Formats: sequence, structure tokens, C-alpha cells
Amino acid sequence: MPTMADVARSAGVSVATVSHVLNGTRPVLPHTRQAVLDAVEELGYTPNTLARSLVTSRTRSIGLAVSAVSNPYFTEILQGVEAGALEHGYSLLIADPHDDPGHERKVVQLLHERRVDGMIVAPSAAPRELVDYLTRHSVPTVFLDRMIDAEAHDTPRFDQVCADSAEPTALLVTHLASLGHRRIGLVAGLPGLSTTSERITGYRHGLAAAGLAHDERLVVHGDSSSGGAERATAALLSGAAPPTALVTANNAMTIGALRVLRERGLSVPGDIALCCFDDFAWADLFSPRLTAIAQPSRELGAQAVRVLLDRLAEPDRPARTVRLPCSFVHRTSCGCPERPRGPDPAAAPTEPPGRRPEKGTDS
Repeated sequence: MPTMADVARSAGVSVATVSHVLNGTRPVLPHTRQAVLDAVEELGYTPNTLARSLVTSRTRSIGLAVSAVSNPYFTEILQGVEAGALEHGYSLLIADPHDDPGHERKVVQLLHERRVDGMIVAPSAAPRELVDYLTRHSVPTVFLDRMIDAEAHDTPRFDQVCADSAEPTALLVTHLASLGHRRIGLVAGLPGLSTTSERITGYRHGLAAAGLAHDERLVVHGDSSSGGAERATAALLSGAAPPTALVTANNAMTIGALRVLRERGLSVPGDIALCCFDDFAWADLFSPRLTAIAQPSRELGAQAVRVLLDRLAEPDRPARTVRLPCSFVHRTSCGCPERPRGPDPAAAPTEPPGRRPEKGTDS
């Protein structure tokens, strides 16, 4: 098996230079770096990661704790994290906290015990134990998708990466209002998640911008799951004055809501208009095609890696929150007519189309 000394002899450099190239510990001239990489490729040299970690106190690994990895949204985030990690020579250790606060703390501890250099975590709705552990052990961490209120948890601020939630949700509401709807329901997510509270805030802002009163009876919690959304949508439709339009606050809840509408024989958008937060691969295959807010999921994952690596390089740098914009993907489930298909739905304008009369009832 070739050694680092073999690589150095083949490249005509010192062992220290080979080490700097492979570990990124010191700048090396481009032609020298290429000579080392060519020698590594030619000889089939494989670095001894364990030995290197003992010397550098770094394992070049990142822990990722994300619930519901089967959800297409988080699957795409995972792909972004993995691509970003590999690009910078890091491996990935993955755990699913199952949105359970106690289990969340356990899996994060297991990742930490495996000496990952840092962590990317999508926190649960009750992250007190998680925050306490990360703070106590000074674990370099980036919170992803779901934010932590540092003041509420009385803890130092962490780096955070998320998508905008409030303004895009308001956009869905004002679009439905522009089509004549006056009773717009919201199937919100799990209470305690920042994404849930931000989308409820956006919903209320959208109502206010459209001159519509806020009716608490039109807001139900689907607990960010398909089953929860089924129960919540059924309750919403059973009210004395059900909505004529519906906003669902994530992709899983969109599936649950659609299932209930189908079971009740309600057509979209003929009987009820529908817009959703989270675009997903088959949203364009439904009939009607789903109008949605698309999150930059892969870029969120890649950005989280970049922010974490910045933290590892500069442990004392101020914490920062990075918010990425979403896209309005206009289709037909809101009641608008079919439009010619563009080259890429994700490139659709962030502003919805103009006002078009549609049936609706006053509250």
C-alpha cells in the first residue's frame, strides 16, 4: 500500500507539502498541488483518516440530524449537505431525531461522541435539551430550516440557515384573495416550530394586505404530517362556514388535505382552491397542477455546510442567520387558467399573476 512518503517522492516534494495539500493546512502553489494530486491518483494513495484525526484533532466529518429524511423536502436538503460536504473533503454521518426532543438529544450526543467536527441540525419543536447539550459541549453547530430564538432559550446565538417563510405565505394568501376568495383557510404545521409560527404570521399579513379579517376558526394545525393534515382539514371543512380556498403549509400536509378533499367529493379548484408551501417533484403531475411556494432545498443544505465550515475556520466569529428566497410557482390549483409551460417552474416570477375574478363568499 503506497504511503505519503511514496507520494512525496513521485511528486518531487516533501512529505510536509503532501500533508498540506491533503489536509488544506497551508497554501500550496497550484502546480505543486496538482503534482501531488496526480501522484495520489497514479499511486492509488488513500489517506489514513484515523491517524490524521489523531494528529489534527479533526475527523473531517459532519453530523447531520434531520427528521423525516423520507420527506422529499428534507431528502433534497440532505443531497445539498452531502454535495457540499464532499466538495470540501468531508464525510457525513446522518441521524433521524424523529422530531422527538428526548431522542433528538440522544442522537446528537451519539454524533458528537463519534468526534464529528461540527453539526447541522433541524431542531424539534421543543429543543431545550438539544440546545443545552450543544452549548455545554461547545459543539460547532448550524441550525437548518427551523430556527432557534436565542433570547427565548437564554443561550448564545447559533449560526442558522433557513428559507423565507412569512412573505411567501402572505403571497399565497393575497393571490387567493385577488381571485375573489374571502374565506381562506390555513393548515399550519406543528406548534413550536419556527416555520409554523412564521407561516402563520405570513398568513395573517396576507389577510391584512388584502383587507380581510382574521378568523381563528380558519386556522388549524396539521402537525406537519399527512395524517395530522387529514384530521385538521376534515375539522376545517366541517365548520359552519368552511373556506372557499386553502393554504397548506408543507408538502406532507398538502397530501393529507388532498386526500380529505377527494374523500368528500370536492374538486380543486371547482369547489375549493388550493395553494401550498413546498413544491415537490410530482406537484406538476396532479390534476389540477399545484400552485406552490418552492424552497431552495438543495441550496439550503449546501449553504449550511459553507456556514459550518466558516465557523470551524473562525470559532469566534459572530453568529449569523442566512435566509434564502423562495419562488412562486404558478399552476392551476388556485383556479387560474392553464398557462403555457415555461422551461423551468422554479424560474417562475416571485410575484403572482394579477387579479382575476373567481367565486368566493364574504365572511
